[in-house]
Amino acid sequence: MGAGTPVQPRAACCAAAADVPDSVLPQIAALLIVAAVLGAFLRRMHQPLIIAFIVVGVLAGPAVLGFVQPGEEIDLLAHLGVALLLFIVGLKLDLRLITTLGSVALVTGVGQIAATTAVGYLLAAALGFESIEAVYIALALTFSSTIIVVKLLSDRREIDQLHGRIALGVLIVQDMVVVAVMIALSAFGQPGEQVDIGGSLVQVALRGMAFVVAIALIARFVLPRVLDSFARTPELLVISATAWALALAVAGDLLGFSEEVGAFLAGVALASSPYREALGTRLATLRDFLLIFFFVQLGMSMDFGEAGPQLGPAVVLSLFVLLAKPVFVMTFMGALRYRRRISFYTGVSLAQISEFSLIFAALGVQLGHLSTGLLGLITLVAVITIALSSYGIVASRKLFEKLSPLLALFERPVTRPEQGDTREICPRVIVFGLGRYGGHMAEELVAAGHSVLGVDFDPRALNAATRRGVPAIYGDAEDEELVAGLPFECAEWVVGTSPDRDANVVLLRGLRHSKFKGRVAVTAHSEQALQRLQSVGADLVLRPFVDAADEAVRALGYEPPEHGEPAAASVASSSP
Repeated sequence: MGAGTPVQPRAACCAAAADVPDSVLPQIAALLIVAAVLGAFLRRMHQPLIIAFIVVGVLAGPAVLGFVQPGEEIDLLAHLGVALLLFIVGLKLDLRLITTLGSVALVTGVGQIAATTAVGYLLAAALGFESIEAVYIALALTFSSTIIVVKLLSDRREIDQLHGRIALGVLIVQDMVVVAVMIALSAFGQPGEQVDIGGSLVQVALRGMAFVVAIALIARFVLPRVLDSFARTPELLVISATAWALALAVAGDLLGFSEEVGAFLAGVALASSPYREALGTRLATLRDFLLIFFFVQLGMSMDFGEAGPQLGPAVVLSLFVLLAKPVFVMTFMGALRYRRRISFYTGVSLAQISEFSLIFAALGVQLGHLSTGLLGLITLVAVITIALSSYGIVASRKLFEKLSPLLALFERPVTRPEQGDTREICPRVIVFGLGRYGGHMAEELVAAGHSVLGVDFDPRALNAATRRGVPAIYGDAEDEELVAGLPFECAEWVVGTSPDRDANVVLLRGLRHSKFKGRVAVTAHSEQALQRLQSVGADLVLRPFVDAADEAVRALGYEPPEHGEPAAASVASSSP
């Protein structure tokens, strides 16, 4: 090998490295810096971060400063964020809830779409728009933003509450209608051909059924074995689940649906898996990071060039979306005997238009049905409704308290029970670690009649606990996101059975951040660990070897000497 041989690869490497900063990295760095600064400012003002990210996109994009241009790199990051968001939502969807909430989602979704389209058309016609323009405007006002709703409800930990699940069901119904409308619009795009819309819809339905059946078979016979083999290494578990989500996102897009639908179904396929909680929490941070680029991209795509003359109609249409859509939702849910509180929270969640509305408008411009001024109008409505509905979702509880007397109109005298408004598992004791010590402890508590939830990251321990009748989920005590999402409503004790001092310290801090009001017992094998754990707030420190030695001494007929801390002894005397 000659002396000059390494020079060319090194030069090529340096040239490639030099190209990257010139094209991508400065833009991403600038976006993140501006997003962090503006986000911190708005956060101090108690404003939703989504607003900050959209504003960053507007400022950085071609409409204002123009120092960032939409490109494939940002588009890719945005698509990944959306796919992960819908995948995590699918993970939280209990399949048994589909049968119980499917009817309300279908009735409310179809009813809201029909009412919004009809009244929206009349309103647009009254504002002076032509018939075809009024149709496009009405459709644009109909659909709500899945990304905005799911992100805000997830941040508020409301996506698995009753109103969050109903809102998600309505959004799914809307997405199904979106597919049908896209097929119809595609037919208009072929002026020289006869397009069989009915046949196309049947083909899509058949493809959809085949897609769902294939996913169900894989989830039943393949995924459990694959995930069990990967679960012993948490990093591999996350990588394999992410690969599954992205693969189905691509498949959904190729089959004529959308990437979002595929990613959502990927999550639903794992919703009954014991690993769903761990996957959701481990992917949450990556999801939030990537979604920044989606909202920034949304802001960059907004064109206000010809929106000035449309400001008046935009305000009127925005008020219609913000006020009328929740009223429609509450009307149909009230007819189904849901309480006004649940109806109101659901309606407020859906009070915006979708990012797909901009796609509809752009397609209408391409087909010659709409002018670019109408595209600017719908863009303005999107900005106004997304911004204001974000505030509405954040302040929904305060708004309900003020408006509750007026909302009695939407509530029937006999209402249905809100069985979906609380979590199924409401344990009195949560046990982290289901090995020989923790598994036996959990089994004894269950045998004594106490409700218990076990948490472990070893699939073998989970399977063993389940066989012994102990409800268990996959997770790690050092995962603060998982700890924050546990059902603490009924819990009196959280028990950490691992002797790892650092893991127990992390668990104690996570419980403190989650404002857990019960008591915490952790495990130690040494005097130093005992003192450390007591100093960070443990109510009880368990010492398995010491306790076992005491029992052995008693079995020999002798009384062991007293030892341990008075504080621990006083806590130990009160059983859960």
